[in-house]
Amino acid sequence: MLISATSLKGYKLEGLDGEMGKAREFYFDDRFWTVRYLVADTGGWLTGRQILIAPHALVGVLKEKDQIAVNLTKKQIEESPSLDSDKPVSRQYEEDYYAYHGWPTYWNGAEMWGRFPGIIRDREQWNSSVSGKWAWDPHLRSTHEVTGYDIAAKDGELGHVEDFIIDDETWAIRYVVITTRHWLPGKRFLISPKWIDGMNWSESTLSVNLTREAIQASPEYTQESLLTRLDEIALHEHYNRPGYWPA
Repeated sequence: MLISATSLKGYKLEGLDGEMGKAREFYFDDRFWTVRYLVADTGGWLTGRQILIAPHALVGVLKEKDQIAVNLTKKQIEESPSLDSDKPVSRQYEEDYYAYHGWPTYWNGAEMWGRFPGIIRDREQWNSSVSGKWAWDPHLRSTHEVTGYDIAAKDGELGHVEDFIIDDETWAIRYVVITTRHWLPGKRFLISPKWIDGMNWSESTLSVNLTREAIQASPEYTQESLLTRLDEIALHEHYNRPGYWPA
């Protein structure tokens, strides 16, 4: 299911022993554009530290209940490596965090999830693939931080980042929602991260390899409707770009 990051904000996190907080925002990497952590708001249960939950523990989005099922207990979260609320996520922290939970790391290997193209929840399968021959250094970004970034088309300013469309099966960011409120008031369009060809994080700007005219003629996105595969096919056919799904 495709769902926006904004709509997931405030969803209750239902753990193995009850509710453990609410979803606040997400950290994603700028290589695969995949969610690496959900940032939880525990409502005072654990203060002074960031509570991060990796997608390995996010087993389902229950849209009808405004819930995200989490395959962890409160004790497991409480005893996990601590990260100060004002500190960035370091490689050392991630190594300690993944070692604590026993999950396969996502930064070792060429696939979206390290040695795997998707999240493998069956522990018996974790050693079934060839070990990653190389590791990469992820740079994590916050969905809250990137919201509002400028979008530059090939021929000029386009608009701003408004939201992100997340695939709750792989936790990949499939689309960036852009608003063109200063150019085409009230219009929203979808851009695949694969069409982003430049990122200037210091200037808060993303560049896309598309023209303003092409984007203006693309299917408009409305928040009120669910994004279907037919919608996605129409979008990719408009730009003559292949889809991320199997042929």
